[in-house]
This record gives sequence, structure tokens and C-alpha cells, in this order.
Amino acid sequence: MLLDARPEPAFRKERLPGAINIPSDDIRADALRGLPDKNAEIVVYCGNAPCQRSNLAAECLLNMGYANVRDYHEGKADWMKAALKIERGEISKVKLSIKPNETQCRLLLHL
Repeated sequence: MLLDARPEPAFRKERLPGAINIPSDDIRADALRGLPDKNAEIVVYCGNAPCQRSNLAAECLLNMGYANVRDYHEGKADWMKAALKIERGEISKVKLSIKPNETQCRLLLHL
């Protein structure tokens, strides 16, 4: 599961394919609703390496008992630099996790 830790307006503008949005400021309140499986693999990202939202959200999730959390520290900027697809515009309220393709997996494996 890809979790975008940026504020909702940034998420709505553009995001990694299949990501869900729980802003880092809301992670404690919204994690159990949005991430019910504490054993699921979760990759948290934000805009770029200087952004600390993904790190804060990942640490919070680990402290809440989530077992498989990784911080994609370089975030959306790194994804776009690799010329991988992003989603833009409005999204539906319910978003299912989409399995990353082979190229996306290779990029995420360096985490």
C-alpha cells in the first residue's frame, strides 16, 4: 500500500498511482480507519527528500504497532525523476490499492 503523507490539496493535484492519502498531521486519528491491517506492507512518501512528513508518519505507524512500514524518503520527486506514471486530478472517495508494476517495484526496492 502506498500512503501519501502530504496535505490533501497536494495529494489531489498529483500522486503516485494507487496511493491513499492520510496527511502526517492526521495519522494517529485516521490510520486505523484507512489502514486496518497492521501487517500490510505500507510505503509512506511525501513530496521530496527535504520533506519530513513521510518520516514522521512512518515512525508514528511503527509506534502504533504497524509491522511493515517503510519511508520512501525521496518521495514523489524521485518517482517523477524516474519518469514513472503519476495520477492527477480528482479521485474517488474509496481508492483500492494497486499493485506496482515491475519498474515501480525496482524503484521502491531501494528503500
